Amino acid sequence: MKVSAITIRPGNVLEYNEKLWVVLKNDIIQPGKGAAVVQVEMRDLASGNKTNVRFRTQETVERARVDEVEYQFLFETDGDYAFMNVENYEQITIASDLIGDPKVFLQDGMIVQVQIHDGKPLGVALPDQVTMQIVEADPVVKGQTASSSYKPAVLENGVRVMVPPHIESGTRIVVKTADNSYVERAKD
Repeated sequence: MKVSAITIRPGNVLEYNEKLWVVLKNDIIQPGKGAAVVQVEMRDLASGNKTNVRFRTQETVERARVDEVEYQFLFETDGDYAFMNVENYEQITIASDLIGDPKVFLQDGMIVQVQIHDGKPLGVALPDQVTMQIVEADPVVKGQTASSSYKPAVLENGVRVMVPPHIESGTRIVVKTADNSYVERAKD
């Protein structure tokens, strides 16, 4: 399916130079003189190589047809992650590099979206936010009450996040899976 280059978003799968590429980042660059361009960082799904490509904003690119299917996370064994289709109970195994950095947020029974092209899994999209418990948090420094100040904390999965001063160890918080950032205190 042909789409305008300006509509490319991270996570899209493109057919480029007879290969499948997943978009990692995209920026629209508007130079002082000349037409705007879309700078796209993408990774080859077969080899894992990354490349940067510039498209003119009015240029069209071929977007691969990718089905998103709901799967439930089951378990991890030696870097391979097992998922089960929630409709037909079929199980698949996906390598950790296809999931990427957000894999640290996978929890037993979590429902994820698996992107499939021609029967082959291309990637896994986790929920935008997950609820995690803080196991370690630095104490509040007296006088550090400004709302813009944050302190480091460690989540139950070992990920470090910056949290407001009032958050203590044992507190459950909501975290964005895309960038490991604090959203809010979890409502119990």
